[in-house]
Amino acid sequence: MAWPFLKVLLVGASLLGCLYPLVDFSSSGETRDQKPNFVIILADDMGWGDLGANWAETKDTANLDKMAAEGMRFVDFHAAASTCSPSRAALLTGRLGLRNGVPRNFAVASVGGLPLNETTLAEVLQRAGYVTALIGKWHLGHHGSYHPNFRGFDYYFGIPYSHDMGCTDTPGYNHPPCPACPRGGRPSRGLEKGCYSDVALPLYENLNIVEQPVNLSGLAQKYAEKATQFIQWASASGRPFLLYVGLAHMHVPLSRNPLSAEAGGRRPYSAALREMDSLVGRIKDKVDLTAKNNTFLWFTGDNGPWAQKCELAGSVGPFTGLWQTRQGGSAAKQTTWEGGHRVPALAYWPGRVPANATSTALLSVLDIFPTVVALAGASLPQGRHFDGLDASEVLFGGAQAGHRVLFHPNSGAAGEDGALQTVRLERYKAFFVTGGARACDGSVGPERRHEPPLIFNLDGDAAEAAPLEPGSAEYRRVLPEARAALSGLLEDVAGDNVSRADYGQDPSVAPCCSARHAACRCQAA
Repeated sequence: MAWPFLKVLLVGASLLGCLYPLVDFSSSGETRDQKPNFVIILADDMGWGDLGANWAETKDTANLDKMAAEGMRFVDFHAAASTCSPSRAALLTGRLGLRNGVPRNFAVASVGGLPLNETTLAEVLQRAGYVTALIGKWHLGHHGSYHPNFRGFDYYFGIPYSHDMGCTDTPGYNHPPCPACPRGGRPSRGLEKGCYSDVALPLYENLNIVEQPVNLSGLAQKYAEKATQFIQWASASGRPFLLYVGLAHMHVPLSRNPLSAEAGGRRPYSAALREMDSLVGRIKDKVDLTAKNNTFLWFTGDNGPWAQKCELAGSVGPFTGLWQTRQGGSAAKQTTWEGGHRVPALAYWPGRVPANATSTALLSVLDIFPTVVALAGASLPQGRHFDGLDASEVLFGGAQAGHRVLFHPNSGAAGEDGALQTVRLERYKAFFVTGGARACDGSVGPERRHEPPLIFNLDGDAAEAAPLEPGSAEYRRVLPEARAALSGLLEDVAGDNVSRADYGQDPSVAPCCSARHAACRCQAA
């Protein structure tokens, strides 16, 4: 169903106090009982250790822990990059940034986005008869044809990029803190790096900005309402659905929400984690009430925690990247250390995915695309190669074998963005370049190139503290395999149909509902 031809209906006032457009969900094509529904929830900057089921020190994820007990938990699951846009592009295309053309983040004034010749998961499912929605963060281009409504999503409600990329009247917790939006006169000057005042943070419903600046304190509630409403509408329509939820949690700024006061002195991160858990719980409860036996719910994260945010960052659990932290800098988000890309992951589908199961299979966000396409009975786009695999045997057949090899692209801490210089080979991991992202203390680990590479055995060294001795028999056995895997992948990419994103910027494309007012301020609809 192409967006320009959607039947848009105006319905009565919603719980949010506004009118909202809905796609026409009248039954057409194949019905829901012939195809499964899919709910994909992507957390932002959530650490592997932020999930209580992973790390006993975490006590704030009761709903997610319940989902783990009722479904499958993956303990060796990885983001496809260690920063926002590349990770999301990989999820929606099943392809690494070297192929899909998205090696780094897009900006507020970006004229481009995920290249238009890349086919998204939403577009594949649309063609297979699905109704599709995106609630939350997009960060793959907002100008013109890069907007979600033109990339396969029938319905969109959310923020076009990270919610620290614009000022608000409710700034929330950040480190360093950013001021509220100006209300008149010139924008604030002398801002901390990373703070915005020229353009307030926009909230979209389909093609329209409905609030600018966004009230962050109420955003989780709005996302929960829109997500559960979509599940209800789609379930009643007789058509299968895809719901992709890009959470604002656990990215800064963390909202000053009621749970902060109720948490009895808990730190803001803990309160925000509970708020996120509650939001996910509401979505799962709605699935259970309306389409429990025919809906596959997949929860995971886009990358590890943002360590430079200090107490406002999450936990990497045991994946501390000790070799790097001894050199300086962080070994979390933006790096290719385990803390940067090993993320929580849960699968839930009663009657299909076994309950209380733990998988040690080596899997990736890249696998969501081919797995969902296969379960939907659809076909992968032709004329291109994919980096993910269909994980059905792991999900339903009890297999513990996923990838033999994974590649972790450079994501800002060292090396060229998107380049592949870190190779996971079964239990081993080879680094041809290392570097630390900015840490809480402000330090940055130096970029170091390694020839021969550093190789770690993760089975006995989850903290990546001590690389294998280059002269050891184990090192000599693994090295040629790692080199061959990397050269094989690069050769495959060279012969593939690859894309290149336009990273040009133009201030005139920044979302703005009223250029007459400071920071593009406009009254909420």
